[in-house]
Amino acid sequence: MIISGGFNIYPVDLEAALKDHPSVDEAAVVGVPSAEWGETPVAFVVLREETDPEALRSWANERLGRTQRLSALRVIDELPRSAIGKVLKRELQDRFAA
Repeated sequence: MIISGGFNIYPVDLEAALKDHPSVDEAAVVGVPSAEWGETPVAFVVLREETDPEALRSWANERLGRTQRLSALRVIDELPRSAIGKVLKRELQDRFAA
């Protein structure tokens, strides 16, 4: 769960919205530190076909609630996974910080 500006944001809701886009194969959303909000959601996506990341972020934000909007979106080749296939969200947070 991401707490942004006092609101609870569930990454699974944002990931579902992103996966509705025909160009998105996989999506993971993590919370990253924000001076203004405490935390803010950032998406990492694996694409099926080339798409402008900013246009994709705008598309998703139009479908999300006001408090759920993505502050950034990064396109990556594949999501990092554990040996049992779970997405390693801590690793995604570290990538964003770097």
